[in-house]
Amino acid sequence: MEFVNGMQASALVTVTWIKSSHSNATGNCVEMAALPGDLIAIRNSRDPHGPALVCSRDEFAGFVAGAREGGFDAVIG
Repeated sequence: MEFVNGMQASALVTVTWIKSSHSNATGNCVEMAALPGDLIAIRNSRDPHGPALVCSRDEFAGFVAGAREGGFDAVIG
């Protein structure tokens, strides 16, 4: 199977989705799953059959590092 951005998350039937412990009770959260080939899939937990963002572990690590450093604070307000 080829893993590409925007693929249906429901097509990823053999992965284990993990939800953050910071998720809230209203379901406003994302879930992640490890994919073969050093890739990660990310989906909206409220739309588990919708599209998945697929990126490399390095790309996601860069995003997390930027978030930890406050690099996206202006976006979330």
